[in-house]
Amino acid sequence: MKKEFLKWIKCAGVRAIKTVAQTAVSLITVGAAMTDIDWVAIGSVSLVAGILSLLTSVAGLPEMEEK
Repeated sequence: MKKEFLKWIKCAGVRAIKTVAQTAVSLITVGAAMTDIDWVAIGSVSLVAGILSLLTSVAGLPEMEEK
């Protein structure tokens, strides 16, 4: 049971990190100056996306079946 939980944590964590990165990239406007970007808003929205990814992973992870 512990081994399965650790595997779930790893898979869900990787998925959440990817979601955070993809969300941050999607929110950064191309051509905007570094000083014009609202980094706090991007960080906040990306963090919420990561949390939602973890919560969604409770329903099941296809990665668990592949490995």
